[in-house]
Amino acid sequence: MDKQVIVITGASSGFGALTARTLAGEGHVVYAGIRDTAGRNAKAVADIAAFSRENNVDLRSVELDVVSNASVEAGIAKLVAEVGQLDVVIHNAGHMSFGPAEAFTPEQYADLFDINVLSTQRVNRAALPHMRKRGKGLVVWVSSSSTRGGTPPYLAPYFAAKAAMDSVAVSYASELARWGIETAIIVPGAFTRGTNHFAHSGSPADAARAAEYNDGPYRGVPEQALQGLAALEPADADAGSVATSIAQVIAMPFGKRPFRTHVDPSEDGAEVVNGVADRVRAEMFRRIGLEDLLKPVVR
Repeated sequence: MDKQVIVITGASSGFGALTARTLAGEGHVVYAGIRDTAGRNAKAVADIAAFSRENNVDLRSVELDVVSNASVEAGIAKLVAEVGQLDVVIHNAGHMSFGPAEAFTPEQYADLFDINVLSTQRVNRAALPHMRKRGKGLVVWVSSSSTRGGTPPYLAPYFAAKAAMDSVAVSYASELARWGIETAIIVPGAFTRGTNHFAHSGSPADAARAAEYNDGPYRGVPEQALQGLAALEPADADAGSVATSIAQVIAMPFGKRPFRTHVDPSEDGAEVVNGVADRVRAEMFRRIGLEDLLKPVVR
């Protein structure tokens, strides 16, 4: 397997941290994108350095605050200056929220979209010119089964943001194919253990509005929703399987990677619905004479 230079966003914890370590262990040069490396995430940076040293792998941290254009541009520029190329971008950064949809302010929705959706555009605009110039690359998008699978209540802002990111990924796929850049969408299910996704989820700013739901006819729904999700998850579900799947996709030959890879132990139905949607997309491209955009060209 060829050694690749990889950058992954949101790599201080969760899927991002697991994936960064897995890929470094596979022999790649991995840049773990982390925000506030000198402050709140200084320990994560130290842990990365220790892991790299103790395992004799090339895992590096890079300051990458995905909600800042300046930070993203500087981080990608630093990476390219150090190693001279960029082969794989992994869009993993994201944030979850939990609570009644009405109780979140419009500003909270905007912030969540900034982290989950606009962040990918910042990174793409900084990274893609380098990849297009080389005429080869891979963009990996960490989506969510919530975009088309079962959607329990109280997760509306997060579900909406991940659905938007998934739509952006699908559009980018066809617009990068002729540049020789491949797209792979990873679709994790609702892992309630092994990451801090649920533990660190945001809550509604309008507490009074939320109380009207939680103390009214929707009393007990938050607990039932979370307990229900946890009950659907098999006892042996491992968040590390997402990192393993990403590593397996990256290791595949160029042009042969699956468009989507589902990692959903709870089997919430996303794979079925995505299968239909992706077939409809492929058929539309054939009907309008753009079937070549379904696969990246070798340049």
